[in-house]
Amino acid sequence: MSHTAHIPSHRKPRRSASKLALRAGVAGGVLGTIAVAGAAGPANAEPVTETIEMPTLGSLETGAGLASAVAASAEASQQEALDQNLQTLENTALQKAAKEAKTAKAEADRKAAAERAEKARLKAEQERKEAEERASRDRARTQLSTTSSSNDGSGSGSSDSGSSTGSSETSTQAPSGSAAAIVAFARAQIGDSYVTGGTGPNSWDCSGLVQAAYRQANIDLPRISYQQSSMGTSVSLSNLQPGDILYWGSRSGSYHVAIYVGGGKYVGAQNSATGVVERSLDWDTPSGAIRIL
Repeated sequence: MSHTAHIPSHRKPRRSASKLALRAGVAGGVLGTIAVAGAAGPANAEPVTETIEMPTLGSLETGAGLASAVAASAEASQQEALDQNLQTLENTALQKAAKEAKTAKAEADRKAAAERAEKARLKAEQERKEAEERASRDRARTQLSTTSSSNDGSGSGSSDSGSSTGSSETSTQAPSGSAAAIVAFARAQIGDSYVTGGTGPNSWDCSGLVQAAYRQANIDLPRISYQQSSMGTSVSLSNLQPGDILYWGSRSGSYHVAIYVGGGKYVGAQNSATGVVERSLDWDTPSGAIRIL
């Protein structure tokens, strides 16, 4: 080959002058910054071995999103805590209400049981008193029968015969005047209830009814049965007149009174089971009678 022949060069092509100038400027700026930093630092400062990366625009946006997420999470946690607190308060209130309701029910049950026991006691007491009254009436009737039998041989038979005639005559006699007012009032109360100590207008005991009936005739009687039977004049059961007061027991210690209304019947406040009723003398024969009119 000729020595003048063209031989390709193995050297890299030269960069353009503008690119070289740009690189030189950047390198110079970096070296200058390092020199200034070195001069400003302490003499014995150690060389920088780490580099710090400045946040980019993308990293700033990610941080803002993270802050928003943290704030949202904190708000959700706070709301959850409030909800749990509210639920706890509601549960406490429900438990308190249930406890109070249980206590109130137990108290109501206790009162109801006490009322039932008291009613049973009063009923038993009333039945006991009624049994005692019936027994006392039976004894009084027996005593009266014995007394009548003992007087048969003393000439009382003729007088009894006359009294019996008088009784049959008065049994059909209609009451008049004050007696009519007393009888009418007593009969008007038939069906009313019996209450111990009752003085009307819709509930009575025996002496309360008799006292109120006689008040219609402007006559004031004592309140108690034995006091009422101690007044006036004693009359035979065979010679009764409407308005006479009948009594059971002794005259000074009677335990029951009623009003004779004629026709062999009387009206009285008997007991809590019957109330105010009209009965025949044979239903419960009285021990005696008095006349006040």
